[in-house]
Amino acid sequence: MRKLMAILLMSFLCVSFVQNTNAQNADQLSRIKKRVAVFAFEDKTDHQWHWWTGQPVGQGMADMLVTELVKSGKYRVIERQALEQVMKEQQLGMSGAVTPQSAAQVGQLLGVELAIIGSVTEFGYKKGDVGGRIKGFGLGIQNASASVGIDVRFTNTTTGEIIAAENVRKEESKKGLKVNTDEFSFKNENDFDESLVGKATRAAIEEIMTKIDVQMQSVQWQAKVVSATGNTVYINAGSEGGIQVGDVFAVYAPGEELIDPDTGISLGSEETKIGEIGVTANNIGNGKASKCVVRSGSGFDKGQFVRIK
Repeated sequence: MRKLMAILLMSFLCVSFVQNTNAQNADQLSRIKKRVAVFAFEDKTDHQWHWWTGQPVGQGMADMLVTELVKSGKYRVIERQALEQVMKEQQLGMSGAVTPQSAAQVGQLLGVELAIIGSVTEFGYKKGDVGGRIKGFGLGIQNASASVGIDVRFTNTTTGEIIAAENVRKEESKKGLKVNTDEFSFKNENDFDESLVGKATRAAIEEIMTKIDVQMQSVQWQAKVVSATGNTVYINAGSEGGIQVGDVFAVYAPGEELIDPDTGISLGSEETKIGEIGVTANNIGNGKASKCVVRSGSGFDKGQFVRIK
């Protein structure tokens, strides 16, 4: 009887431990923010429209996406200046558009989980008037439509793999009695938002946001060890990224990197789990880093991977 009770107690404790661990993991997965980088979109349209700020259309759309990502509060978004600085230092993208390979390389250097690149394939109006024209202006019933098309690709920077390639196309149209001009210009953001092409652009950005939320579910969060001395380990993720005191993470040491001989793309490396760390302070560097204590294992060193258990 005692042996049976001991077995039942041990089983209960094991189940409780697993359930508690799963609950902790679920909490971390919902709370910790993954990092994303948005590169300026390439403008492939046959005209060179510009934003009210003077930016090219591709850069303007990328900046709109960055703004929406920041406003969502779900992700840590890398600043454009940091992307451009790394690309300049590594001499990437100097000859033209950013590639999935160069985006992944920059993302790895900046500790980003997801890199977003894209190209604008449509951006403009189609108009038709029923009525006369007076000095370049149309009078009568006007049919106007605006279309915006964006090809966007999501790259997992850890593997260098394109995990999704999407085409987003939105169209807005309007009919009415008004005076119109063929000139295409915006005085400010509000003027843009009220236009048909502005509404189509906003709708396209919203759809891309939805696709990012879906793709991020399959991307693993990862931080890195900044330094390790004795029983103390610092990592490059803190309260700004949703890290809390008491969080426990696993640390992995990378092995030799495997490079595809045909494409030159990294295939990753074999990894060895070396131990676990627990967060004791999460506001180092204004919340950009955390101080941790070693809970198990040894051999902690700069550059090792930190992941949710």
